[in-house]
Amino acid sequence: MGALHFISTGRQTADEFAAICARIHPYADAIHIREKEKTAREVAEFVTALLYTGVPPQKIIVNDRVDVAAVFGVGGVQIAYHSLPVRAVRRSFPDLTVGCSVHSLTEAKQAEEDGAHFCLYGHMFPTASKPGLPPRSIDSLREMAASVCIPVIAIGGIHAGNACRVMEAGAAGVAVLSAVFLAPDPVVEARRLAQIVKGERKNGGTL
Repeated sequence: MGALHFISTGRQTADEFAAICARIHPYADAIHIREKEKTAREVAEFVTALLYTGVPPQKIIVNDRVDVAAVFGVGGVQIAYHSLPVRAVRRSFPDLTVGCSVHSLTEAKQAEEDGAHFCLYGHMFPTASKPGLPPRSIDSLREMAASVCIPVIAIGGIHAGNACRVMEAGAAGVAVLSAVFLAPDPVVEARRLAQIVKGERKNGGTL
């Protein structure tokens, strides 16, 4: 059974994002607040909005802002290549789950060595957020998943129509942005992804 991560798009307000998350969080293992252009105070508003709508704090992952994640006592933080070192975050905030974004097998092995709990790898398919950049190959995902022990979560251009491809390649789960948050019906899309990634039946049971 794979893990399902939902990631903010940077195109919605805190209240809009939280309103959707209130309906889809039962399908998610993690909900990332990925708001690169916002201040710590603005990111904190996203956390507050999620908590207010009933999203479990342990599911909330804050991108880059370790300070915000620690202050609010949420589940974890997602570290980018330019962020604080994984080792330093693990040492100073042992209660946080630490994910690391990687773009190569070398980076994935380093993330594992440094103590990351999981890594995000992509982008796997063409996506408007990465114009002009060719996607990673499914073969590279397969090699990475077989070479590290930490979960490899595939990201980038993933939706219900192609999620099975990365899962079959050995991904431990998928992370999606616009496929859910910009969908006509986010709940329908979240449910479809859960059926593929987590092996859930339509009636809520497991396969």
